[in-house]
Amino acid sequence: MNIEQIRHSLAHLLAAIILEKYPGSKLGIGPTIENGFYYDFLLPSPIGQQDLFNLENKIKALIKRNIKFGKEEVTANQARELFQNQPFKLDLISELISGPANQPITVYKTFPISHAYRQASNLQPQNSVFTDLCAGPHVQSTKDIDPEAFKLTKIAGAYWRGSEKNQMLTRIYGVAFESKKELEDYLKLQIELEKRDHRKIGKDLGLFVFSDLVGPGLPLYTPRGAFIRKQIQNYSNELRKEIGYQEVHTPNINKAELFKISGHYVKYKDDMLRVVSNYTKEEYFLKPMNCPQHTQIYASQLRSYKDLPLRIADFANLYRDERPGELSGLTRLRAFSQDDGHCFCREDQIKDEFTLVLKAIEKAMKTYKMKCYIRLSLRDENKKEQYLGTDEIWKKSQKILEDLLKEKKIEYIRSEGEAAFYGPKMDLIVKDSLGREWQLSTIQLDFNMPSNFNLEYIGQDGQKHTPIMIHSALVGSPERFMGVLIEHFAGVFPLWLAPTQIHILPISKTHKKYAKEIDENLIEAGFRTELKDEDETVGKKIREGEIQKIPYLLIVGDKEIKSKSVSVRKAGRGDIGAIKFKKFLEQVQIEVEKKK
Repeated sequence: MNIEQIRHSLAHLLAAIILEKYPGSKLGIGPTIENGFYYDFLLPSPIGQQDLFNLENKIKALIKRNIKFGKEEVTANQARELFQNQPFKLDLISELISGPANQPITVYKTFPISHAYRQASNLQPQNSVFTDLCAGPHVQSTKDIDPEAFKLTKIAGAYWRGSEKNQMLTRIYGVAFESKKELEDYLKLQIELEKRDHRKIGKDLGLFVFSDLVGPGLPLYTPRGAFIRKQIQNYSNELRKEIGYQEVHTPNINKAELFKISGHYVKYKDDMLRVVSNYTKEEYFLKPMNCPQHTQIYASQLRSYKDLPLRIADFANLYRDERPGELSGLTRLRAFSQDDGHCFCREDQIKDEFTLVLKAIEKAMKTYKMKCYIRLSLRDENKKEQYLGTDEIWKKSQKILEDLLKEKKIEYIRSEGEAAFYGPKMDLIVKDSLGREWQLSTIQLDFNMPSNFNLEYIGQDGQKHTPIMIHSALVGSPERFMGVLIEHFAGVFPLWLAPTQIHILPISKTHKKYAKEIDENLIEAGFRTELKDEDETVGKKIREGEIQKIPYLLIVGDKEIKSKSVSVRKAGRGDIGAIKFKKFLEQVQIEVEKKK
């Protein structure tokens, strides 16, 4: 059975129960989403989380009645009459009518329910079925749905059509699976996700804060958080340098004309933050991406084929005017940076350049203990008008990438419609420790932007040629990646990435001198430490270190002083016993050097 059909059918059952339980309710839409479904309603009175259990039980009762689902095509007039008391459905019907010619209007009917619903939907008693405007598909009957494999999870507000100008509706979310075990596994995962939520851990560990005075989506990084962010940037820069990239620095604002030439103005103007000057009427924007500015670094001097490839990297701040409802911790921000790389090269250099970046990404993901696979993101051939460039360029560029993957015998999946508007790309889909997938890294092929800016180089034949542009990001936004890493590691960062690496805990005052010697030796070796010599019990110091998720806690007492050793507790493992300090130092130096 198709899980999407199960989820879609459950959305209809939820809507039917809402109309029965809350007469006068108005229906919005009820699509499937990842792991479940939702339905939007305008309700006559508010409902709360406590009402979901009752709604859930009523849906289960309906499932057990083996309700049938049937599709029916109707005329526009029939649809209007059927939903005359449902304004949001009438809005959708108007949209369907104004759409492509001969587009059918279909409804799905289910089962007889109460008189209250017949009044709400203006149906005659002999036709007393729940009817919804819907293209489907659905299950044939509710016998295909396991009543113990779904759950209504939460209530939220949502604007009709996603626009703040429209009415606020009540959105009820649900999750659904084919079996009870799948649901139980999912719910267990949610509990773990809640524990690992980077917003909670970030606050508990004092990594970043948000301020209403600063604004939503604009994080402020504490010294600890700023350190992690900088380490991520430094490592990306280190990997870039290994493959020949040089770092550049570019301004945060530029003229609108730059984005008009690049093609971003038409595509992204509404998502860009405008800058108003007191001294000029020229239109300026905070930049949402680096690539248009990088074309101007290339264009600043005459280039020869011998100068290529030109590889540059940038960690400049970027800004996007995200809707407030779409902002989420560090994973969706208004202000962020990007480990952006751009390579200008000849066509015969494309495969080598892609291979270099691909290896750097794979090295990064291995270091961060993440698995990944490649998604070849292609143009949607049914929506060519949404992309820059000719059919010939797209066919050629897509073939280059697919041939490269085949030559290297790299497994990949094809995904039409996921290309950038200027060219196809390889997206590396990363799996974290909880099995969730993130699109973080990308390598993109661009034949169009260099042409838009009239970029040229003198070829071996003495003629002018247009270079190819390769866009890449090793981990994407360091801020977003930091949020992902917090959850991936549950806040227990690898030693090289941890802001504070080691706590030294003397058991009593008589052990402080030795503890200080240990601390000084570690600092001299380049470690970030804290000597916890306050007059507290060692048990309390251990608990505090574990709460702060410090990678190593070194406990020293009479025994350790005598044997020149330390007793070690490691985050996530607990007590691992005593070890000679010299040997411990050697081990942690290797751990940092190899980024274990």
